[in-house]
Amino acid sequence: MSQQQQQSNIPVSEVYWSLVAKADKKFSKIRDLPYYERNRYGTYFHKVFKVYTQLWKFQQENRQKLVEAGLKRWEIGDIASRIGQLYFGQYMRTSEASYLQESYIFYEAILTREYFKDGVFQDLNLVNKQLRFLARFLTVCLVLGRREMVYQLVNQLKMLVDECKRTFQETDFKEWKLVVQEIAKFLKADPPFMNIRPLRYSIVLDLHPDSIANTKRKLRLSDAILCSYHPNEIKFSELSLDTFRMLQCLEWEPSGSFYQFSGAHSSGNGNIAQNGAPGPSRVNYSQDITDPTLPPNPCKAVLYHPSITHFMAVLATVCEELPPDGALLIYLSASGSNVHAVPSLSCAGTCICNSENMAKISFHSPPESPNSSPEQSKGDCLHYHTGGLHIGARGNGGIPKRIKTNTQLKSN
Repeated sequence: MSQQQQQSNIPVSEVYWSLVAKADKKFSKIRDLPYYERNRYGTYFHKVFKVYTQLWKFQQENRQKLVEAGLKRWEIGDIASRIGQLYFGQYMRTSEASYLQESYIFYEAILTREYFKDGVFQDLNLVNKQLRFLARFLTVCLVLGRREMVYQLVNQLKMLVDECKRTFQETDFKEWKLVVQEIAKFLKADPPFMNIRPLRYSIVLDLHPDSIANTKRKLRLSDAILCSYHPNEIKFSELSLDTFRMLQCLEWEPSGSFYQFSGAHSSGNGNIAQNGAPGPSRVNYSQDITDPTLPPNPCKAVLYHPSITHFMAVLATVCEELPPDGALLIYLSASGSNVHAVPSLSCAGTCICNSENMAKISFHSPPESPNSSPEQSKGDCLHYHTGGLHIGARGNGGIPKRIKTNTQLKSN
């Protein structure tokens, strides 16, 4: 009781800024963590999110006092933006659609309440916050399939960049002009007719998983590595067009159709509490889109032009975490070649393997190198070579490497 009395004597603003400092410290530790090491960082995410939940609730309950003490609207938006980042990051780690939807809800609240608008053209730091927010929200809307919001955000991003160039003439916004060009090319290559039906597996349009014939040993697709190496490919941020489509093809479409909102949108009649907080009056979209009859989405590691060592590190980590009944799908998108005239059973760009029947991927030097001789098969195995995939270094540096899949299938 005495401790509560002591805390009540501390000014509200001091308690708030101490929570902000604590949240910032934890957020800086998790922000750059890789998405593919789920078992290692899963618990830490919940600790960070707990701090931000406490911070968000505190600023809601003490909004008037904090505003009188000098709290700015963009500072509230900054907290909401980080919560949206946490949700999207957890979606990328787990592939759970509920996290993606929650991220959208927070970002949409920031947009509709215009947290970053006041004084945006007087402060370059605030401009960058607004630009980064729009880019992150664009990524969420693309993955979620909210094309109407995508076009709205693209228009806002273009206008903001143009206005910033006129207002801050001494600052070069070249990187943001490239971002605008990237998203324009991306949308041109992925036109609306591609979204007549969802890329995600739909129980309305496709067979239910229970009706699909199973093998004697029941395996489930638990993980996937989606990797892109094509030079000058169409992309937005580090999400190339092909990995963007593959990401959706490896997920179940909640409720068997596109994401639908029950009732009014969150920006409408107060379903979100003041300033975008999840309140008791908000419809729980996370529960609405959850279908307990569908299996969980496979976890996906999306890589854009990784080095060979980084790719192998991701592959090793995913294989280590692969459950006994789990299967891993590897999708490699790169320029291919059939240098060795070796009979092959398949030249596909994907392979599926499990913990007992793992596809062995080896890296070879160019054909003229003495190290390019194929491995000899060992044991009672069916052994074959597919074509090579060129996954050279970024730019012109280094000698391009060729990845060759040597798959060993155990015979019965």
